[in-house]
Amino acid sequence: MPSFERLNAYQPYALAALRIITALLFIEHGTMKLFAFPIPQGAGGPLSPLFLFAALLEFIGGIAILVGFLTRPVAFILAGQMAVAYFMMHFPSGFFPAVNGGAEAILYCFIFLFLVFAGAGAFAIDKRR
Repeated sequence: MPSFERLNAYQPYALAALRIITALLFIEHGTMKLFAFPIPQGAGGPLSPLFLFAALLEFIGGIAILVGFLTRPVAFILAGQMAVAYFMMHFPSGFFPAVNGGAEAILYCFIFLFLVFAGAGAFAIDKRR
């Protein structure tokens, strides 16, 4: 049976890859709301205060996660945002995430919770502070 123990040396880099890819995907949700890029998200027109707040969290919080700045507290806030988003926007449409379109919100929530406990990994500003 192969030993996977030698992979432990690469754990900080795998964690950084998870953090960076998650942040890039998350930032995109903010840019869709704020800048209609790469496509507009929502009905168009001005954002309600709640959607503006969510968009700013996605954009600014996503950038903080991307560079690994204050990763644990920012990830905690973003996990909470995703839990609220799920229960406000998706859960009323049905119980099952595959049906109500909330699987992505649940995944973001739990990836951010993981980052709260695991930290930023390699290539993070947090490591330099």
